Amino acid sequence: MNSQIIFHPFVLPFVLGMAFVLTYCVVGLIRVIAQLPKDDRKKFWRSLVTPKTAWANIRDLFGDCLFHVKIWKRNPVLGYMHSAIAFGWFMIIVIGHIMLFTLKPLQGVEVEGMARTFTNFYYPIFYKFFATETPVFAFLMDFFLLMIISGILIAVVKKIHSKIVGVKRVTKFGFADNMIRFALWTIFPFRLIAEKTNIMAFWWLYSIDLLIFMCMLPFTRYMHIPTEALFILLRHAGIKPSDPRKGYALAQIYSCPSCGLCIDACPMSVNDKNSGNTSAYFMKKLRNGDKEEAQRIAETCMQCGKCVEVCPVSIESCDIKMSQRAAVPYEIHSDHSYLDVISTEAEKSSKVLYFAGCMTQLTPKIMRAMKKIMTAAGEEYQFLDENGGICCGRPMLLSGKTAEAQAMIEKNTELIKQSGTTKLVLSCPICYKVFKEEYHLEGIEIQHHTQYIDELVKSGKLKVNKNDVNYVYHDPCELGRAFGVYDEPREVLENVGNLCKAKSEKELSICCGGSLGSFNLTQKERDEITENSVNDLMFNNPDEIVTACPLCLKTFARKSPVKVKDIAEVVESQIIN
Repeated sequence: MNSQIIFHPFVLPFVLGMAFVLTYCVVGLIRVIAQLPKDDRKKFWRSLVTPKTAWANIRDLFGDCLFHVKIWKRNPVLGYMHSAIAFGWFMIIVIGHIMLFTLKPLQGVEVEGMARTFTNFYYPIFYKFFATETPVFAFLMDFFLLMIISGILIAVVKKIHSKIVGVKRVTKFGFADNMIRFALWTIFPFRLIAEKTNIMAFWWLYSIDLLIFMCMLPFTRYMHIPTEALFILLRHAGIKPSDPRKGYALAQIYSCPSCGLCIDACPMSVNDKNSGNTSAYFMKKLRNGDKEEAQRIAETCMQCGKCVEVCPVSIESCDIKMSQRAAVPYEIHSDHSYLDVISTEAEKSSKVLYFAGCMTQLTPKIMRAMKKIMTAAGEEYQFLDENGGICCGRPMLLSGKTAEAQAMIEKNTELIKQSGTTKLVLSCPICYKVFKEEYHLEGIEIQHHTQYIDELVKSGKLKVNKNDVNYVYHDPCELGRAFGVYDEPREVLENVGNLCKAKSEKELSICCGGSLGSFNLTQKERDEITENSVNDLMFNNPDEIVTACPLCLKTFARKSPVKVKDIAEVVESQIIN
């Protein structure tokens, strides 16, 4: 080989592909930022120079994009597969650039000015063709290249037989995704063969493979590789999706790797025909512009949040589905003029204001238990909706009727503030979620009754006996995954009985199937979800199932072989008078 060589035509496919993908990414970045509402753009730029968010950005850029720590926690084999490819690729690029500036480049020829700038595009990618390397750099490059290939081998096994790597279901892809995946799988073997044999044909195949990969990247699921970095920056800016296809949502759509982890996690996947209604397919439909199918999936979703919990890049798919619902006008004319004449009986100021909510109103034993608990603890309390009241607004929000929900929220806010309370206690996790996220109740502490009861027991205000009953606790979706309320209910149950574990609990708890979130699931499909969840709870043969949601209580009661109780009922039965 000519020791003066600084260029060879086989680098051109790579340079063209790199120029294309960089141009596409820059245009896409400008598009996403331009589509953000003005206030969100300010939040974004401000977050980049805020030390706290800057550190969070750096942590997640490495943790999520390169090391894939969330996948490691769920499935170490898949964690290694993703991090081997991503981190290994990153490292051979970094090492290649270090070599560019520390070694005698290009066969000992000093390259300066524009020539050096141009070679920066391809030299680190084809360095063994052009440069004389040191043993240390040679070892590092070979090590990371073999790491990448080992990750690719696992990916091939996953494609052929996914259950070997612990995945029951994988996402189904079209021609373009399959083609780019094959390109990705062959890039690094071609590179290894080219480096070891120096056969020109393999250098050309390697370069052309890179061209194919980069030119197809924007039109396939692999666009998540560059987009995920932007999504992380937007996420830490505290932005929420306001449109299902623009701005922040667009960044999330293209950040979805379609890895399929959410498919196995989704409660609907207990029935294989419903696995197509999961978040991976919803994001795919949005990416492909299939609005009708995206709308159908958005309306089928139970909004349990488990897909968000297991997502390796933390895509807020439930929020995007809500935006999709809100984007469709429903021909429903609502009249909320009756709200103007509603008043509350809670006129005197007291420490605690109890709001039962619609579902708890339909489960009066929970209300009776809560009244006995508050009375036994000597609490001064008021009952906001004892004789009926206004819905919290969550069902309207779920249907995309934000204006109608806002009317309810404003009236409830007025009634709560009139009461003069300093603490609002709720028995329904659905109400709890909407009060925490949508209401502005400055100076008023909002608690779910599990938190409130735990506080009463720990303070000594409420004294309880401990029995020999074995309880298993079900984490309601809106209370657990949404707000991380896991410890308080378990600590309460440990004070009144014996707590045993479910097969899946806390952030991986399975939805009861009765969720108000889905518009389309049939009763048969819901029953399948409920039975699956009950089997999960019965894993250690408990005497009773305990939950903290009136909807979960009613749903489980129809399918459970043992008694199902609300946590307030269990505590009320063990009060020491």
